[in-house]
Parts: sequence; structure tokens; C-alpha cells
Amino acid sequence: MERITIKTTPIDGQKPGTSGLRAKTRTYMAPHYLENFVASIWTAIGGVEGKTLVLGGDGRYFNDRAAQVILRMAAASGAAKVIVGQNAILSTPAASNLIRQRKADGGIILSASHNPGGIDDDFGVKFNAANGGPAPEKITDAIFAATKEIESYHIIETQDIDLSSTGMTELAGMQIEIVDPVADYVAMMEEIFDFKSLHDLFKTGFTMRFDAMHAVTGPYAKAIFEDRLGAQTGSVINATPLPDFGKGHPDPNPIWAKPLVDLVMSSDAPDFAAASDGDGDRNMILGRGIYVTPSDSLAVIAANAHLAPAYAEGLSGVARSMPTSSALDRVAEALGIDCYETPTGWKFFGNLLDAGRATLCGEESAGTGSDHVREKDGVWAVLMWLTILAKTRKSVADILADHWKTYGRNYYSRHDYEGVDKDDAIDLMDGLRRQLPNLAGHSFYGHTVAKADEFSYLDPVDGSEAEGQGIRVMFDDGARIVFRLSGTGTVGATLRVYLESYTHREDQLAWEPGRALSNIVAAADDIAGIKQRTGRNGPDVTT
Repeated sequence: MERITIKTTPIDGQKPGTSGLRAKTRTYMAPHYLENFVASIWTAIGGVEGKTLVLGGDGRYFNDRAAQVILRMAAASGAAKVIVGQNAILSTPAASNLIRQRKADGGIILSASHNPGGIDDDFGVKFNAANGGPAPEKITDAIFAATKEIESYHIIETQDIDLSSTGMTELAGMQIEIVDPVADYVAMMEEIFDFKSLHDLFKTGFTMRFDAMHAVTGPYAKAIFEDRLGAQTGSVINATPLPDFGKGHPDPNPIWAKPLVDLVMSSDAPDFAAASDGDGDRNMILGRGIYVTPSDSLAVIAANAHLAPAYAEGLSGVARSMPTSSALDRVAEALGIDCYETPTGWKFFGNLLDAGRATLCGEESAGTGSDHVREKDGVWAVLMWLTILAKTRKSVADILADHWKTYGRNYYSRHDYEGVDKDDAIDLMDGLRRQLPNLAGHSFYGHTVAKADEFSYLDPVDGSEAEGQGIRVMFDDGARIVFRLSGTGTVGATLRVYLESYTHREDQLAWEPGRALSNIVAAADDIAGIKQRTGRNGPDVTT
């Protein structure tokens, strides 16, 4: 066993996005790529000497090898302790919980979230700060700066650490505690929810199907839904985490989880269905014959959060990412609490949660969570919905219908144009920016533009600013279009177009979303020239 110093040079493009640094797995496997980025994290946080870290990931290809490298680098740099999930597995919300519970100095999560996994697909590394949440921009900026100046890194030359059994071990004076990745998380869920009432729900013959998509939540879902709550054996499907997610795309939406959608629309539909993603932070909610949009799910949870013991005294406030529909705003107004609009990226919720300004947060990209951790949490969202179903004894469809009668309905869809040529995508966004001063007052298919801008955010807690967060076109009838370039892909650019219309008319509450949004879709293409600038006749993914 020897501590060695490896000479290296900067590698271009190691700029972390809203969820860490994602790249092709083979890129991460190339000489120095992973090591350079990890060493740059150490530099950005002032070193790891004497610190305690949490480490784990979603089990995708290269997860096990990367964990061994990071343990050897942490030991070489003087870390006091690393708490690592058994077999280097931890869901993202479970990792956030461990960081907070153990008062660690931060953690490294190995995941590319909902992106596909495998040697020819994607891998990612993300640093979470001591509050359990994704690193704020001041840290990610410092990481990127360090990647451009790195000259060497330290590592212990040794055999792999056996991570297959829980317990304590040591590496070059650094303690390694291998923990059950599921146990602490399940205990936390028991504190938040009334497991007895949920167990009673299943005793009535209530049925559910949870698709873990061969990703990290399989063991968590089986432990909670089947073992603790009494759901029928087999209620959790695709429950074994696989390095390539069974050659699937672990993104819980109607496209990539189509078999689950087909099931709830069939005569054999369960009462309730859900899915989660690669690292366990996203969710999809369905009922018999119905799909619940992430924006509606967030609003329904906010309106009914008091049904869960942890939120019985009410919410201090709520927050949503800017592209998320304004359905949440209407609930907040009725509850008399603040509703914050933030940029996309869970890290922007951290300050609000830490300051006690918000209890519940959500993103349109199937992410929902609360102040129990500093990440979105897919299994938590499913438990929230089960709680609502248990307490009201209504169907998912009836809960949505009642919600829309009370608050009106925000019809909503997201169109993703994936793998767009980056220059074409940038040209499209620049063209939109040039139009912004002149759009107000113009009408498109019966909708008149009230305001158009590029969203910027002033953090009410620390005064930090985030600019260039997406272009908004807002109409005078509550309809809205948002255009953004996503930072979660690894090839080309992903153009995301968010489409929203609002109605409180009872005769329009049950329209098909396509009918309600058809004019907004046409307006988006007219305003941005999507087809002309990208050559695409339609989106690759519609959710």
C-alpha cells in the first residue's frame, strides 16, 4: 500500500451542470478523466483532510470501479472517514439523508440520473454539500476552475476494498463504514408517513404496480411497498438493479415506461401505479385509466400534504422550478403561503429549505420532494400519493377531478427535441432573444402575448443571482411557453419546450391535453421557428 502522486494535465469540458458532470461512460473510463474531476472537487471544497464523506451511486456500469478510485483518492488526501453504501449503492435521496443524518461534510453520488447506462451510454459524478443538497454554483464554478488548472492528484495504490458486507474497515488510516443502503431511508419514511394506515389500505385489496426500471429503487420499493406495507408480491417490477438498466432508459415518463402506461389504460389496470428513475429521485404517477403530469402531481401533493403526519401542521411555503406549471401557485394562494419560482436544478431549492421558507418543492421533470432531504425523492412522492389515497379512499382520477374543480386546470406538456445540432439550438435561442422586446401585444392562434422575457433569479436568502435561465412567453389568458436548452444530455443539445394553458371552465376540465394545447403548440413553432431552425417535424419525446 503506497500513496502516490500522479502527474496530469487539464481535460477540456469538465464543467459540471445542475446535476454534476455527465459524460459517456467510456469518457469517464479514459486515463485521468475521473481522477481529474474528483481531485478538482477536493480542491473546490478546501480539501478533504479530516473530513467525513458519503459515497454511493445507482449501480450503473462503472459505478463499482469509480467508487474504488474515489475511496483511494479520499484516503490519499487525508479524509477521516467515508460512509459508503453496500456494493457502492445508494439512491440519491438516501445519500442526501445519510449526509444530513451523519453530519458529513458532503458526499459524492455516482449517477447520470435518468440517462441510460452501460459502457456505451452515460455516467456521472455529482458532489453534494453538507446540507445534503447538490453543490451550489459557487462550488461547481470552483470545481470547473480547478479542472482547468490541475497538474497532479494523489491516490493510494492498493487492492480493491471489499464493499459486499456491511461493517467497518480501513484504508491508509481512513475509516470506511459500509452501510445497508436501504435501512436508514426506510426508517426516515416511517417517521414521515403513517405506515399503519397505508398497510390498512392494502388490506382492503388495493392494488399497485411500481416499475423500478431495473434501477436503484428496486430494493427500496420492495422493502417498503411489499415487505412493510403489504402490497402483493410482484407489485414491484423490474426490481433488480442492473448496470445497463436492462438495456432500458430509466426515465419515468410515458415514453420510456410505456408498458406501465399501457397497463393502467387496460382492463387489468391496478388502482395505482408509479415508476422511478435511475438514481431514485424522479417519479411518475398513474391511476387506473389516467396519467398524472408532474406539475399536477406537485399541486395535488401540496393541497393534501396535511394528510401525512410530518406535514399535519401545514407547509411553511412551496417552490417550483420556472418551467413547472403554475398549478402549484394556485394552491399556495389558497393556502395563504409563499410560492417561489426558481431556475431549473434542485440546488436552487436548498437555500429556501434550509431557511425554512419552503417545505415542499418540485420540478416539471418528474421531481418532487420536501424538507426531509435536499434532493427530489421518487419513493417519497409515491408514499405521498398512497397517503392521499388511503385518507380519502378516492381514486386517482377522482382526486384529480376534484382538484381541477377547486383550482382550475393547467394543461401542460413538455416537448423534447433531443440531439439537436448545438449551433442550430443556440441560433434558435438567440433568435428568440432578439424578438423579446417586440412580442408583447402580438396574437398567435387566439392567444395574445402579455409579456416575454429571459428568466433570471435573485435568491431571497443569500442574494445570489442566476441569469439566462430560459425564455418565457406569457399570454394574457394564463397560457405560457418556455424555451430552454437542457444540460442533462451528453450528445448535441436538447431543446425543451414547455407548453401550458389554463382553464377554470367546468366544461373544459376533461379535455384531452392535445386539444387544449394545440394552439399553444402551433404558437411555439411560429414564434421560435423550431421546424425551420432544427429541421425537426416534431419532438422526440412528449411528456
